[in-house]
Amino acid sequence: MRLLLVEDNADLADAIIRRMRRNGHAVDWQADGMGAASVLRYQSFDLVVLDIGLPKLDGMRVLAGMRERGDSTPVLMLTARDGIEDRVQALDVGADDYLGKPFDFREFEARCRVLLRRGRGQASEVMQIGSFQFDNAAHRVSLDGEVIELPNREFRLLEILVGRLGQVVGKDEIGKGLFGFDDEAGPNAIELYIGRLRKKLAAAPVRITTVRGVGYMLEASDGGTDGDG
Repeated sequence: MRLLLVEDNADLADAIIRRMRRNGHAVDWQADGMGAASVLRYQSFDLVVLDIGLPKLDGMRVLAGMRERGDSTPVLMLTARDGIEDRVQALDVGADDYLGKPFDFREFEARCRVLLRRGRGQASEVMQIGSFQFDNAAHRVSLDGEVIELPNREFRLLEILVGRLGQVVGKDEIGKGLFGFDDEAGPNAIELYIGRLRKKLAAAPVRITTVRGVGYMLEASDGGTDGDG
């Protein structure tokens, strides 16, 4: 998914970016609140990871601006402050969750997964369609118990389509979810990843349908899902 990280500690930001990109997410970074507020006015994200103590404009004001504009993007607040008042205020302003520094990256990733799943309206990390299983938490796709090996970007493309099962997903939306500002993506990149994914899922009870001029749709070819999605 596409994340915006707003964090002024360059070392921490670099560690988060490397970790999340390694997992296939597109990550954009802003080091101050003013820059983040500007980006958020014209670019949509699946999740915003927002530090409270930021230069130029603090995280609380960035968050307040988002909610005042009607931006309901899930927000995970990061804070080095121990006071319960800051955490309560963050939740009252509209944060979806908060995490105190320092933190374990496993907990950070788990909280991000929960917020991303909630944003897609999914109750479970696992989608079961017949003998096909997509497990987001384990980063695993399998058919009849056999793992289907997918590189990170193909996995994230499938994640986008699974999250909108039976619905058309526009190419622009897919591109925004897969690629960050700094990613080099040619005009045919999405078609290339779709083609690779179709080949690897050829025996699975799902199919990727092209809706010409609009985008793509993942459909269950056996008529339904067996798990929570």
